[in-house]
Amino acid sequence: MKIVFVLPDMPGGGSERVVAALANEYVKRGYPVAILLFAGDRVVYPLDERVEVCIAGRASGGNPLIQLKRLCHMRRFYKQNKGCYIFSFCVRGSIFSVLAAAGIPHRFLVSERNDPARISGKRLRDWSYLKAEKIVLQTEDMKASFPEKIRRKSVVIPNPVMDGMPAPYTGERKKRIVSVGRLQPQKNHRLLLDAFAAFHKVHPDYELHIFGIGELEDDLKRQAGALGIDGNVFFRGFSDHVQEEIWDSAMFVLSSDYEGISNSMIEALAMGIPVISTDCPVGGSRAYIDDGKSGLLTPVGDAQALTAAMLKIAEHPDFARSLSENGSKIREKYSLTKIADRFLEEAGILTNK
Repeated sequence: MKIVFVLPDMPGGGSERVVAALANEYVKRGYPVAILLFAGDRVVYPLDERVEVCIAGRASGGNPLIQLKRLCHMRRFYKQNKGCYIFSFCVRGSIFSVLAAAGIPHRFLVSERNDPARISGKRLRDWSYLKAEKIVLQTEDMKASFPEKIRRKSVVIPNPVMDGMPAPYTGERKKRIVSVGRLQPQKNHRLLLDAFAAFHKVHPDYELHIFGIGELEDDLKRQAGALGIDGNVFFRGFSDHVQEEIWDSAMFVLSSDYEGISNSMIEALAMGIPVISTDCPVGGSRAYIDDGKSGLLTPVGDAQALTAAMLKIAEHPDFARSLSENGSKIREKYSLTKIADRFLEEAGILTNK
């Protein structure tokens, strides 16, 4: 009854963090667990030593020979682990697993982690998803975007709040605005920089700290320079201890054009950091934030609205404290134990609690 998580690589994203947390939780419960990586060998999140990590290939760049070798390695792994439960956390992993495990006894669960409407190759994706026994989605909006045949197999399971997080900070917060996410177009850090530039004119003593790596880093640094805010904007890269580094910040901002569910946003809420997020497809932020009570939602791409939300938190401390108190209540509602149970129930592994 080995549980096999399938991912391309684990270089430091939200899906990878959830997989690492679930893998660690399951081995603690006594389940054999493996993580099958098919396009790299990086693992930045700590894993229990009992979690098996298998490397089935490297990034192919579209090279069919590399992809064929990858499939051969994956098929060899599935033959060695007949009867395993495949938990695929990406579209390509689902497609490759369907091909590699053909004719080999296994159970198959897919977890979609992003906006389904943004994915190319929908026909191939849907073909592989229909081979799964269950498709785990993060929001009802995601479910509605799929064809009826897939919706019938789908269940909504939100992201967990990770164990071991710092308790909500209760002292005077630093004049620091933080954002955590890969530096790529989806996250729209350009919008964040524009909004912070307007905010900075009113509150020049605040700093903006952006955690994450990605291809847009140089472009974003140039934008900060052009806006005249480069002295107050800090690009912090990837951090293994980001929770401790942002714990006492004045606010957290998610400026994405679209998301599944942002793990960094969930963690900020759970730690009591006042949160602002774009109300982006596919409804992940809206699922966790009661606008005006546990956080603030702003329209996608609206720099003026984002600036106004930042000003409201900075200039109304009692309001900021109420956001902090209400946001942190998600710790219990979405605990790792509860979410881990849901995955096992939908896979048919856990039937009696």
